[in-house]
Amino acid sequence: MMHGLRGDRLPRWIEAVCQGGLPARQQYAGGLLHDRDAVVAGLTSTWSSGQVEGRDTRAKLIKRMGYGRADFDLLRRRILTRA
Repeated sequence: MMHGLRGDRLPRWIEAVCQGGLPARQQYAGGLLHDRDAVVAGLTSTWSSGQVEGRDTRAKLIKRMGYGRADFDLLRRRILTRA
């Protein structure tokens, strides 16, 4: 479903999970129902936020490396020079 951009299969999957006997999966599927339209849109969209998430993770890593030793100016210089 995720790799083939087949969000239209989500309702059938949720129904099958709810009929199954695994409480953790049933709870997860129930949570997906609360915002089903957004989940289906995310599963069918070709757009990906992977590059943005990767940059955010890198910035957090640089921030953690300087924790307690660096101020904002150094953090800013380190992020901009690696971009």
